[in-house]
Amino acid sequence: MSFTEFDDQTLVQKLVEQEHALVRARFQLSLGRLENTSSLRGIRKDIARIRTELRQREVRGDLPKNALLGLRGRVEVSKGSSAAAGAGFLQGVVDKLAE
Repeated sequence: MSFTEFDDQTLVQKLVEQEHALVRARFQLSLGRLENTSSLRGIRKDIARIRTELRQREVRGDLPKNALLGLRGRVEVSKGSSAAAGAGFLQGVVDKLAE
């Protein structure tokens, strides 16, 4: 997936969603319920790709480091995302831990 096509706000939203997905996956791993452990690596790589793209945009726009991450406070994660489907009670616990 290429992250260059997204605008800044969408890219930060995808970063927040991936960070939440990583917390959920780590939680499932600790419970022994994560079937595909390689998904952790993929999520971490996506986070790194998004952060790299954000930093490149900051450099091109002559912005200070982590300036675009300031948009993070304005981003809401959709509760109906495919990563959160079927998580139930534990999803609420993980969401509280991620805050």
